[in-house]
Amino acid sequence: MGERILVVGADAAGMSAAHQCLRSAALAAREVDVVVLERTCDTSYSACGIPYLVAGMVNSPDDLSARTPDKHRAMGVDLRLGTTAVGIDLDKRTVDALASDGTASTIGFDQLVLATGAEPIIPDWARDRSGDLLPGVAAVKTLDDARYWLEVFADSGEMRSNRRRGVVIGGGYIGVEAAEALQQRGFDTHLVTRSRVMSTFDSTMSARIEEAMIDDGVTVMTNTVVELVEIAHDGTKILHTAGGRTIEADVVMIGTGVRPASTLGADAGLPIGDHLGYLTDDRQQLGEGIWAAGDCCEAYDRLRGKNAFLPLGTHANKQGRICGFNLVGGDRRFAGVLGTAITRYHSASAHIEIARTGLSTTQALEVGYQPVSLTTEGGTASGYMAERSSIATHAIADKGTRKLLGVQIVGGTAAGKRIDTAAAALWGDMAVDDLAEMDLSYAPPFATVWEAIQLAARRLADAL
Repeated sequence: MGERILVVGADAAGMSAAHQCLRSAALAAREVDVVVLERTCDTSYSACGIPYLVAGMVNSPDDLSARTPDKHRAMGVDLRLGTTAVGIDLDKRTVDALASDGTASTIGFDQLVLATGAEPIIPDWARDRSGDLLPGVAAVKTLDDARYWLEVFADSGEMRSNRRRGVVIGGGYIGVEAAEALQQRGFDTHLVTRSRVMSTFDSTMSARIEEAMIDDGVTVMTNTVVELVEIAHDGTKILHTAGGRTIEADVVMIGTGVRPASTLGADAGLPIGDHLGYLTDDRQQLGEGIWAAGDCCEAYDRLRGKNAFLPLGTHANKQGRICGFNLVGGDRRFAGVLGTAITRYHSASAHIEIARTGLSTTQALEVGYQPVSLTTEGGTASGYMAERSSIATHAIADKGTRKLLGVQIVGGTAAGKRIDTAAAALWGDMAVDDLAEMDLSYAPPFATVWEAIQLAARRLADAL
């Protein structure tokens, strides 16, 4: 019997940790037994693909799964589905678990990895008196959520009006992607957000995104909070806002963000940060033989110099892999985050790519920088090429040091992934002048002579 590694959570971080641990143990000729508890029936799936599955752009939930449960087991993982960890005893080194059939068990461990992810924030008004979600109201977070929406869309009985009406609550990444899904499904779509659309962007860039969605027929309601929902006799949801407005809907998608699923460890006394995520060190360690990885954790923000909660699959996979190395004696370190992210809004008549990295102007001010920003209009290809689409690049730098602080991009086809150049510059702690002078590729179908992101950096450098 080898050393028991118990992992709670079988998605990106948990399974990355489990398999890397097995690989590293094999190389070190060290015997380990890796047990994974997962409360659902799904493993290793792309949560980022769920809005596109809901939209009908992906054929099946199975297409989002990187590895099936049987594949994990064949690779040496003792995977136990439908099993929820309900308590940790750090002194006894045990986890209490409850199976979906009600069977309780206690599982011992030598080392423990918490990879419990994040849970959607659901407004109180979205639930009935028993705590269940109202019919036709759900998040867009898990594969179970996706299955629910696919059933709703397949069941014409759910649509009791000639006009199918959908409301998205939340204007962040998930909100924009959910609005795209409803538009793809032919709904009259409202997007309701308590602040701005994509409020982590500077307001000038946020306005561009909002305008594009409005032009495509989405009714965007900013600075709006839903306080109450009534269910009419025909099943229509009547949403009442704090400002006294009402919105009628057949379906309501909740995209108001997520919070770390850290209650299990918090109840056991494990360290929790200001954002309620697990407070690990850069080896992903919480305590002696106790680790955590993924969306249940906070991560060090390299530009803000403090922890942030930035739940992304990229971070989860890296942190899980680091855990896997370190569980069997390695010394890998997680280098931190920049807040790099990308999405799009796409329909038959609109395509806008949305990306950012680093700090916004507001965040830079909070840290103590003196941010100066400039938006530069450009193109993704030479003006005479059919491939060309517009791109607006918003660059932010510190007035005193000329340090690049952040970049935001809103544009057409092939605009968004240019953000990775800016992320590389931020990772290397470059000045805005350095980005302007980098040796980047050029050919008319792919870029202008001054690549759009460099043109933005050059003009901001000139302004400084």
